[in-house]
Amino acid sequence: MSDRPATGLGQPEPTSADIDAATRRLMAALDALESAVERRREADRDENELASRIQALGADRSRLADELDGSLVKSRRLERSNREIAERLDAAIGSIRAVLDAGENS
Repeated sequence: MSDRPATGLGQPEPTSADIDAATRRLMAALDALESAVERRREADRDENELASRIQALGADRSRLADELDGSLVKSRRLERSNREIAERLDAAIGSIRAVLDAGENS
């Protein structure tokens, strides 16, 4: 039998050493829980930062796509203008040659 007095349920009364050990275990468990909660908060914070960055990248991508579309339209307009100018220069050169040839033949 035990030296400790029994409780009303037939179990021995806990000693101060038992209570101290249980208190230490409880404190260790609470510390571990607190650490786990802090790690979770950091993970959530990191996840929110990542979501914000992804959203910003999406906005940048949309802006860049719009700028690219505008640049393509401008480039096509410039190419069309270059072709028209080249055609007009060719026509002018042809007219000048015709005039020069007519002057040489007279």
